[in-house]
Amino acid sequence: MNLDIVYNNLLFKNNISESDLVNLLNNLCIIDSDYGDIYLQDSYSESLILENNILKRNILKYKQGVSIRLNKNNNTIFSYSSIINKKSILELIKKLGLVYKQNILDKNKKLFIIKNKLINNIISPINFKFNINKINILFDLYNYIKKMDSRINYITINLISKYDLILVANTNYSLSFDIRPMINILIKVNITSNNNNEIGISGGGGSYSFEELLNKKYDNDLLIYYWASESVRIAINNLYAINAPAGKMPIVLASGSPGVLLHEAVGHGLESDFISKKISIFSNLLNKKVASKHCTVIDDSSIFENKGSYSIDDEGEKSRKKILIKNGILKTYLLDKFNARLLDLRSNGSARKESFSDLPLPRMSNTYLCVGKYCFNEIINSIDYGLYISHLSGGQVDISSGNFVFTILEGYLIKKGRIMNPVKGATLIGSSVDIMKKISMVGNDFKFDHGMGWCVKENQVIPVNVGQPTLKINDMIVGGLNK
Repeated sequence: MNLDIVYNNLLFKNNISESDLVNLLNNLCIIDSDYGDIYLQDSYSESLILENNILKRNILKYKQGVSIRLNKNNNTIFSYSSIINKKSILELIKKLGLVYKQNILDKNKKLFIIKNKLINNIISPINFKFNINKINILFDLYNYIKKMDSRINYITINLISKYDLILVANTNYSLSFDIRPMINILIKVNITSNNNNEIGISGGGGSYSFEELLNKKYDNDLLIYYWASESVRIAINNLYAINAPAGKMPIVLASGSPGVLLHEAVGHGLESDFISKKISIFSNLLNKKVASKHCTVIDDSSIFENKGSYSIDDEGEKSRKKILIKNGILKTYLLDKFNARLLDLRSNGSARKESFSDLPLPRMSNTYLCVGKYCFNEIINSIDYGLYISHLSGGQVDISSGNFVFTILEGYLIKKGRIMNPVKGATLIGSSVDIMKKISMVGNDFKFDHGMGWCVKENQVIPVNVGQPTLKINDMIVGGLNK
């Protein structure tokens, strides 16, 4: 049934049969290459933005396309078209410098259809009849937020929905498919008091439908209203925050969303294109110690309905759990087929791309630090003077050195084992391997972020998620306003 949806939209609707795909693959296999594939995509996207009770955007887009790629040694030839039919595919072959032959017969060659289990719900979050419902929800959220505090002067609510159908046929004559729904909401609140302007940001999403989003709960509240309340709480909290201290001190990162530090400072450095080019701080460190014994880091694209999940990667490899770091020892990288061959390794299903018009890159999916043994109070009580950080904002990372800088969106002083005043104006400064080795306590309160994250690499934007338990870093440099 699921395969029928993909076949009907990508093949039969465009008058392409399985035998047409086989003949095309036969043509690709004439060329002496390491690997080749045909990638077909149907993509629907919807974007709604409400700014201060005015609907600023209501856009629904549809696109489809096909790409052909061949890899040989260090080289890739690639071409794509936004039209899916036999004629457009023939033109792609010519662009690649190949001579198409109408009937290259090989009776032994048949498509092996990989009937992979779909990770996510197949119900699309995009439907014309839902559009007015979505708009009404945005206005309801606006009114809900506006009533919470008279000092709120600006509210932005962004609702994004996507629905992709994917089909990948490769020169091993395997055919894989995926159905990828995704919905995401971002709420940003500005609040002003006594010429002090602060913001609060919250939101999330995942690989599920609009109806599921509306029905999800958190602490007995509907999740979307919890996010609305959180954005206001963070903004108000920052109004009363004191200037953060500066210097070297112990840091406690909360469970959940602060896992973005792990994503940026460690995850990107483990992407195999940086490894094969020898420009990552983690190059040549396989099976070496790169973190404390408390650290096991996993990237898992097979988690049901999680924001970064998929059934197959964009080379047709099955989704899976990858143990990147185990008890502090680097075990593997995030591998696509191209870079895996360069490193004499095998792909582990980490090739991702935003669109048929892009080349796949090794990327993260749902990246997290595994649960530890310490309770929250034990970790806080171990700090005499330091910072507790519950939300991080943007960050910058240098892949080659591992050096990073992160802005703290919500943080608190810790004094003598107690969480005290909220702080503002703070940044975290460090180096990835150094910081990972300084993790001395990992909590038993693991959770994923609610799914607010996106990842940008080479101008390709993909959905991802992060997670972790509460953890203690023995010391980090804090950039603050109080010396």
